[in-house]
Amino acid sequence: MTQDEMKRLVGAAAAAYVNQNMPEGITLGVGTGSTANFFIDAIAKHKNRYRGAVSSSDASTARLLHYGIDVFDLNQIDDLPVYVDGADEINELGHMLKGGGGALTREKILASVAKEFVCVVDASKCVSVLGFFPLPVEVIPMARTSVAHALRTLGGMPKIRVRPDGDIYMSDNGCIILDVHRLKIIDPEAFEVAVNQIPGVVTVGLFAHRGADICLMGSVSGVKKIDYRGEMT
Repeated sequence: MTQDEMKRLVGAAAAAYVNQNMPEGITLGVGTGSTANFFIDAIAKHKNRYRGAVSSSDASTARLLHYGIDVFDLNQIDDLPVYVDGADEINELGHMLKGGGGALTREKILASVAKEFVCVVDASKCVSVLGFFPLPVEVIPMARTSVAHALRTLGGMPKIRVRPDGDIYMSDNGCIILDVHRLKIIDPEAFEVAVNQIPGVVTVGLFAHRGADICLMGSVSGVKKIDYRGEMT
């Protein structure tokens, strides 16, 4: 089974999980990235069951609208029962490293208000220690040099994210992203706080203080559900 096939399997499993566990008429929280895209593809078949969605990126919004799913601003809704999104890495406690797709700030906002965070990944994303994948940090442009210096003092090697054409990558929020290499994040909660306290940082792609509630992990043997609140199936 290829990685894309595993992602498609997990996306379908997430749609089934939401359909079975969430009431009709709710607004769904939808993340960003390739696995989230497969979830959108799968949930589109059941779009009439839901009011619509709130999205963490312009790209996901476009995909949802393509399927005729209404997309709301977060300020327009009072309740977000579930948020479904992928991760670049996830550990045994449900702490995640996210932001490879550049939407970490909006992802963190949606995660913070969602009652349940369902993380959808393939088995390659499960790690014992976070940090092999570069840690994204979204930064106000004028602070990129000072923030980079502060990140080096924390033991990382920050690099400005660029697009394939060589231009600096700009987030949907008009900010730059520093990808921090050579990290071994032993205490994700403490490191999240340390980076967020650097002046000029919008947010860091560590989701430790608000980690996943459920992980649906795809592998060659199928989809395993890990409940960080105490169950594994």
